Amino acid sequence: MISYVFQDWDANKGNLKGRLVMVLFRLARPASLNNKLLRIIWLPYLAFYKLFVEWFLCIELPHWTQVGKNFYLGHGHALVVNGCTIIGENCFFRHSTTLGNVRRDDGSYTGSPIIGNNVELGSNVCIIGEVRIGNNVRIGAGSVVVKDIPDNSIAVGNPARVIRTIEPVNQAVTYEPERVSM
Repeated sequence: MISYVFQDWDANKGNLKGRLVMVLFRLARPASLNNKLLRIIWLPYLAFYKLFVEWFLCIELPHWTQVGKNFYLGHGHALVVNGCTIIGENCFFRHSTTLGNVRRDDGSYTGSPIIGNNVELGSNVCIIGEVRIGNNVRIGAGSVVVKDIPDNSIAVGNPARVIRTIEPVNQAVTYEPERVSM
């Protein structure tokens, strides 16, 4: 249990807010299991999670969202993730990012994005609809993604388009913040 709760700790090195949010998220996650008794027991904690993380920290990351290990939450503010989104391992999301579905004309909704492993999103990225983002993908700041992005790509723009193919990553992407010396 301890290793599960702290699986994002090293990925968020030097990022206290990211560490706090991801520990709270991992503690809330067991309530998404199909166990009604566990949900009832966890209810006070879920209320705290929603109030603190969503209302005070302005990060909408529902506890039932599937998030792989080593998730880095850069500048954790204004992140909105639809609860049905699936996020792979070793992903890096910057602030003001939205992952959501689209409301159709008939009132129904599309599926949510599926994000692969080793994906890095710039600030203000919007990924909407039943979109698949491949492994080892970088999406530039301000991009609006409405179509699938293949593995090993860099995509930018509105609407986002692939501008370059990159070499596959064989190991986990780790983030080490730059140290500025004065």
